[in-house]
Amino acid sequence: MFTSSFLPAIVLASIGLVTAQSTAPAGIWGQCGGTNWSGPTTCVAGTVCNYYNAYYSQCIPSTSGQTSTSSSAVSRSTVTPSVSTRSSSTTSATSSAPTVTSTGYQIRGVSDPVYHLYLQSLNGVPVLGPESSSGYFNISGYIRLNSSPYQYLNIVNATTSYKPLTFDSAATFTGWALEGDTIITSTSSSYGRQLNFLACPASSSGYYQLYLQTGSQTPSSSCTSQTIHLPCLC
Repeated sequence: MFTSSFLPAIVLASIGLVTAQSTAPAGIWGQCGGTNWSGPTTCVAGTVCNYYNAYYSQCIPSTSGQTSTSSSAVSRSTVTPSVSTRSSSTTSATSSAPTVTSTGYQIRGVSDPVYHLYLQSLNGVPVLGPESSSGYFNISGYIRLNSSPYQYLNIVNATTSYKPLTFDSAATFTGWALEGDTIITSTSSSYGRQLNFLACPASSSGYYQLYLQTGSQTPSSSCTSQTIHLPCLC
């Protein structure tokens, strides 16, 4: 039986254990920041804390000799979209945005608050926004934005059930498929058949950032569950 003289030591040991757990760096692919995140904000050696958005930062392999980084040190610039005006055949874009051609498929939301908002890229971030700046896509295992240069819709390997999406110069995820007019991840893909997404308000008004949703976690109470579709094929 413990006596009262042992209690202070036990309490101090417990506090020390909790402190060590909360200050230990996150491992590769672990979360390292985000709104209301209470876990580690630094990464193990050889990785850096990459800021995706206000709700999610992740430890990824360093490719430039950088050392481990805290999420508080990552730049958080506000992205302002450059909206293009589309003609009947091509879109004339500003110098800061890719040239979008009206070939391929549009992809859009069908429920509020993203009803008839269209998938497009804001500096590599997949968002739903106005049709005037809509992207056009090829869908063939990959989803490719038909712009110059091409950008491919990929899924970040996050530890949370909501997976950030990115546009990149190469396709690292090739399990996209169509179920009728609905965008899904195929049964044979690493995520299995998934058709639910989260749409979360972006820093620019009227735009919503997309996440693949594989469970029930959410980065913010302002996010809504959505599916995304091609315009009606009927």
